[in-house]
Amino acid sequence: MTESRAPGLRAQSVYRALRRAIIEQALKPGMKLPEDTIGEQLGVSRTLVREAFGRLAIEGLVELKPNKGASVAYPTLEEARDVFDVRRGLERQVAESLAGRLTAAQAAELEEHVRLEERAHGQDGPESIRLAGEFHIKLAEMTGNALLLRYVQEVSSRCSLILAIYGRPHSSDCAVSEHRQLIEALRSGDGARAASLMDHHLQAVVTRALLTPRGERDIRDLLAPYALSEGLNPS
Repeated sequence: MTESRAPGLRAQSVYRALRRAIIEQALKPGMKLPEDTIGEQLGVSRTLVREAFGRLAIEGLVELKPNKGASVAYPTLEEARDVFDVRRGLERQVAESLAGRLTAAQAAELEEHVRLEERAHGQDGPESIRLAGEFHIKLAEMTGNALLLRYVQEVSSRCSLILAIYGRPHSSDCAVSEHRQLIEALRSGDGARAASLMDHHLQAVVTRALLTPRGERDIRDLLAPYALSEGLNPS
């Protein structure tokens, strides 16, 4: 077990490792998540694994069922549509709040992120989905509204999982150019146009998704790179 790091830091690392493994589709929707195996692979106690499961369940990424343990969530198409509907409302508010208030430093940060998206464009589906979600979370952070950020983070995580199930191999196509258009609208201070672009962008994301799911390696192998990236060591 990794005991040299403070429990709070280790708990955060476990949460981040599992979250990225889910968002990047290493841990597939519906996959069982055995506490003991995950704890051994990440080099932490089952208590810390359960704590991470609790946080991920709040975000809609993990399902916890009595006597059945934890598994990666597998939202239905109806649930997926509901999540995107909620997200559209939240992110219209983000766009309206940021229009005309975007600083030069913030605009530069967004432009740099879009460059990362361009590098991943058409090459790595999971990476593109993750980066696209992070772009929207950055926008929410820039509003300075902590509650809005919290809700956007939650729905963005769920949408990333939904795209992992229902999205085309390159369902993020065109999203990069749409992100650039959003940045320009925010810079110009046109709140109505920014909100309209955001709404159109998220509708397009849904349109680019398929209506059928994509159709297993050992969980230790799947989690190995995420354990390494968070400085967690297996026992």
